[in-house]
Amino acid sequence: MVATIIIERAGPLVTIQDAGRFGYLAHGISASGPMDAGAFRRAGMLAGSGEAAGIEFSMLGLDLLVADGEALMGWDGGRFEVSINGQKQNWPGSARLVAGDRMSISAGTVGNYGYLRFGGEIDVPAVMGSGATSLRVRIGGLEGRALKAGDRLGLVGEGVAPAAVSPTNTADGPIRFVWGLHAEVFDAALRDQFVTSAFRISSMMDRMGVRLRDEARVFAEARILSLVSDPVVVGDIQILGDGTPIVLGRDHQPTGGYPRIGTIISADLDRFFQLRPNAEVMFAPVGLDHAQALLRAGT
Repeated sequence: MVATIIIERAGPLVTIQDAGRFGYLAHGISASGPMDAGAFRRAGMLAGSGEAAGIEFSMLGLDLLVADGEALMGWDGGRFEVSINGQKQNWPGSARLVAGDRMSISAGTVGNYGYLRFGGEIDVPAVMGSGATSLRVRIGGLEGRALKAGDRLGLVGEGVAPAAVSPTNTADGPIRFVWGLHAEVFDAALRDQFVTSAFRISSMMDRMGVRLRDEARVFAEARILSLVSDPVVVGDIQILGDGTPIVLGRDHQPTGGYPRIGTIISADLDRFFQLRPNAEVMFAPVGLDHAQALLRAGT
């Protein structure tokens, strides 16, 4: 055992995540993993944690105590306030904490999700090859649940050499998507209105999905909103029976019976999931080849 940390305070949706649990959607289990994969990776580089699991926290953050041992920690994602023993730290950043040190992460100015990673492994069992917590099916992480005050996490093993990280991509503008399997369910006029109207992020958001407020009433009169269920993926823009758009998150259900007008491209997923409630969002269609080129370029 390298170190033991005790969670002294945990906001909602504080979970253990690794890169994800892939290949089980046919069995009803989505991949889970970090909502902001880029920030998760950068925090890992700062801590030298390689592919090891870390902690994902939401807007209210968490407090922890190093009970014994020592560990290098790296943090990134959104823009939060972080202090060690009462001393404010840079965001993003890294530090080596030893027994008796306390870290506090609290709400900042930007983003919904942040990541704390360690030079070593969090000592939790792998379930189906992954330590990622799936709150929907209650597997992975610590007992398949969100972390809470009083939880003790052991850190084992050695990390890799920490690395510098590139500045966070601060691109703004419309969220890019590819037209979905059911785009033709909606007529051309409605599709045009979809890409020229602003939506708003609602407060109804979690790891399963983000509901949008359709203030322009783009889908208010849509009628064919129930289909035979088929597989869904993260980033699908699903239109519910009452016309509410919802973007599916990392813990999405395996199938859905509502039409998906499009799917947010991988290059823009991190940016979308960091949009806070009440933020305005617009969508812009791109072709599949362009989406793949953006993914390869990392932009």
